[in-house]
Amino acid sequence: MGNAVNWSGAKPQADLHTHSSASDGELTPVALVRKAHAVGLATLALTDHDTVAGLDEARVAAEEVGIEFIPGIEIEIDFQPGEFHLLGYGIDPHAPALLAAIEKLARARHERNVAILERIAHAGLPLDTARIEALSYEAYLGRPHLADLLVDAGCARTRQDAFDRYLGKGRPFYIKKTCLPLEEALSVITEAGGVAVVAHPYSLFVSKAMLKRLFSQWKEMGILGIEAYHPTAKYGQCAILERMARERGMFITAGSDFHGKARPECGLGRTAGNMPIDARFRDELVSALRDLRRNSAQ
Repeated sequence: MGNAVNWSGAKPQADLHTHSSASDGELTPVALVRKAHAVGLATLALTDHDTVAGLDEARVAAEEVGIEFIPGIEIEIDFQPGEFHLLGYGIDPHAPALLAAIEKLARARHERNVAILERIAHAGLPLDTARIEALSYEAYLGRPHLADLLVDAGCARTRQDAFDRYLGKGRPFYIKKTCLPLEEALSVITEAGGVAVVAHPYSLFVSKAMLKRLFSQWKEMGILGIEAYHPTAKYGQCAILERMARERGMFITAGSDFHGKARPECGLGRTAGNMPIDARFRDELVSALRDLRRNSAQ
């Protein structure tokens, strides 16, 4: 494959998919930026779930330590049978349409939390559901946070155990998440001046033949990139995604999906096969953003 990456002897230079405590990551936006600098990254994108709350703080921290910062977001899309996440890069975090969509998702997330907490209370588990419900008004609170609270209360051994017993699909406290339709998510990313990239396509749980059809459909819709390299897939599988995307004229990104200690397989600056993320993935993304802005100005 002509565009294959030469990983030998390389050190991580970029990470285009990370999460902070503004959504479900362990580190604050500032701490995440400082960690990125400490491991030698020259470029960092913050792509928290359904929120831009950490972007301004992270941008300032990046300026202070001297690394390039790319503002982003990860939006979950309504899709079956698997999970469909759309990354938006180069966004204006203050764009009105984007903020309206985020507010809608936040209201739906809170309503879902209340319904889950009602089930927990009905089951008689020792959680202060009233306090947690109040917290859900003020901050990003998702199933990983609820899982951690179940662990703290002695109701589960680990976060994964909490999902397996209570919060995962088919479990007693599971309630389907409200997600955006793809067209709406793509529209708000575009209106915010960003470029859309499909995250970790294997999480869609569809066949390779279906992926090929979806890639073609997405390209026609205006989705320009594919996150081909992700720690949850084997390197060979990622190379197949890259080839499929290249055949359709789409650019490629790579990310760690870093959250912190809860996901040790997702090391900052590293992707499939624990390989360091090369700067060429950053270059492809930045080139796509420049082309987008150049075309918008014409």
